[in-house]
Amino acid sequence: MGGFEGQVWRLYGGEEPIGQILIDDADFPWLSGRFNATPAFEPLRELFVRELALVDGEEFEEWERAYDEVRRRVSLTSPDGPVPEFLLHIDGDRAWFRWSDKPFDE
Repeated sequence: MGGFEGQVWRLYGGEEPIGQILIDDADFPWLSGRFNATPAFEPLRELFVRELALVDGEEFEEWERAYDEVRRRVSLTSPDGPVPEFLLHIDGDRAWFRWSDKPFDE
């Protein structure tokens, strides 16, 4: 597991907590876990549903626009602090993501 299992990563919408992810699986470079949303997540839920549907449908140009909106509205914090770059998917009570301390290559 590489020491990630049991960690709690937090999501924010601005300064407001919108949920946390309890890591229960690590398959480098992806981490996944149980997503516990706060009520503040509700306005964002449909954005994640749409983002995931576009990925599944391989509509990558539309997906990029949808994911840009996710990145504008959501931030991710590891147990060590804010994460500058991440790719996050949420489906119900499951979330999976990869992250980097540096921007991803374009």
